[in-house]
Amino acid sequence: MTDIAIIGAGMAGLICAQRLTDAGYSVLVLEKSRGFGGRLATRRLHGTWADHGACYLQPQGELFANLVQSLCDRHILEAWQDQPQPRYIAPAGMSSIGKFLAQGLPVQLNQRVTAIHPHCANSWCLTLESTAQLTATAIVLAIPAPQALALLAPLGENIVGKAFLDNLTSVEFDPCISAIAGYPPTSPLPPGKEWKFTDEPVLGWMGLDSSKRPHPQQPVFVLQSSANFAQLHLDTPDLQPVAQEMLQTAAHSLGLPWLATPDWIQVHRWRYAFPSRPWPHPVLSAQSPLPLVCCGDWCGGNLTEDAMMSGIAASVEINHYLRQLPDISIFT
Repeated sequence: MTDIAIIGAGMAGLICAQRLTDAGYSVLVLEKSRGFGGRLATRRLHGTWADHGACYLQPQGELFANLVQSLCDRHILEAWQDQPQPRYIAPAGMSSIGKFLAQGLPVQLNQRVTAIHPHCANSWCLTLESTAQLTATAIVLAIPAPQALALLAPLGENIVGKAFLDNLTSVEFDPCISAIAGYPPTSPLPPGKEWKFTDEPVLGWMGLDSSKRPHPQQPVFVLQSSANFAQLHLDTPDLQPVAQEMLQTAAHSLGLPWLATPDWIQVHRWRYAFPSRPWPHPVLSAQSPLPLVCCGDWCGGNLTEDAMMSGIAASVEINHYLRQLPDISIFT
């Protein structure tokens, strides 16, 4: 049995795991995908790589700025040049942030948790997709609220509390479709590195992803759809025509017809991309006799920085429940 099982190896889950491990607890992180970082995601393709989730970091508070500076000191992040406001990118891809934060942590990848139930008076039991089971004294769910709800609703109000389930249900996300497109090296690039589209029915954002790479061999753009457009195609089986419509919209909006005819294109659908109705506090705790806490970018905000702060707050909350060690300060 482990002290704390953490579901999700995104920013919030890894930060929480790191702090609880440093405090002396036994921790196990379970991640359903094959990589670290959650929406700090990078896809390798056509001899290069591209960030199809969060594309840069823009710190606001002191703690997150300290983390960004630490990552810069280790050459994981650097400032995105020629930008009006400081934005920090990862030349090796945004997933390198998660890989760094996961160092030294016990993480099991490709492990989907399918059920949670009380094991006895003092522990939880988690069932994995492989049907294997493990037990933990406390659980942290560092995953999007709808995914957490799917795991926790079967427990019922008697175990986790009606108010908790109602609050978890109240959190809403906008979806997003990300398209990655590569072009011939001789393509005439427009000035700038990113473009934001306001009140555009198809597009929300576009960036020259290859400008973040040390030695780009060809121009690579990442396009992110509007929430409404992604909602229309939430269950569309073939996303290639959807991505093509995004490229055609960009080509028309920027007056660059060649954007509509890339050498190659890949598409990714984010069902839970941006918290549109977040929980207003850094964590959401169940009203259960055994400690169970939810955290993520949807707790207290909707950005990567909010995910970090939520992960810290979750570590404080869990330590408060277990009361085995001196209080973990949120400022350390």
